[in-house]
Amino acid sequence: MLDQLLQLVRDNAQETVVANPAIPNEQNEAVISEASGTIATGLQDALASGNLREVMSLFNAGGEVDNSNPVVNNISGNLIGKLQEKFNLNGGNASAIAGSLIPAVLGSLVRKTNDPGDNSFSLDGIFSSLTGGSTQGLNLNGILGKFAGGLDKDGDGDVDMEDFKNLISNGARQQQGGGGLGGLLGGLFGK
Repeated sequence: MLDQLLQLVRDNAQETVVANPAIPNEQNEAVISEASGTIATGLQDALASGNLREVMSLFNAGGEVDNSNPVVNNISGNLIGKLQEKFNLNGGNASAIAGSLIPAVLGSLVRKTNDPGDNSFSLDGIFSSLTGGSTQGLNLNGILGKFAGGLDKDGDGDVDMEDFKNLISNGARQQQGGGGLGGLLGGLFGK
C-alpha cells in the first residue's frame, strides 16, 4: 500500500509541490515522501485512537473529502508542522500545500478505493496494512454481514460496532508499537 500511496501523492503533487517556487526542486521528492508518510501514519493514528467512524466517513464520501473531518484536519496539521520543521517553509506556504495536497490525495484514494474497475486500492487492503492484518479476512465493504462468532472483543455478549472498533484500534496500536507501518515508513522514506 505504501508504494501505491507514494505514487498517488506524486500524481497529485505536480502543481502543489513540484511547480511550487517555495520548494526547491531538490526537495520535491522529500516533500512528496513526507506527505505520503504523514497520510499513512495519520490514518493509522486515527484508527489506533478509536476514530473508526471518522476514517470510514472518508471512504463513504464518494471522493469528495470533507475538510471538517477531524482525520483530514489532523493529517493536514501534521504535514504543516513537518513542512515548517524539516523544510523551513513559512506557515502560509506550509498551510497552502497541506490544504491543497491532503484533500486531493485523500479524494483520489477514496475514488480509487470505491471504483470497482480499479484494483490499485481496496478498503480491505488499506485497513489490513494500517492494522497489521487484524482485519484480514473481513470484507469491510460488507462488514455487517461478517459479524459472526468470535468478534465479541469487549465481552459484553453481543457483536456490534464497538467490537469492530476495538479490533481495528488494537491492531493499529500494535502496528505502531511493533515497528509495523512506522518501520516500513522508515525504510521507505529514509526516516
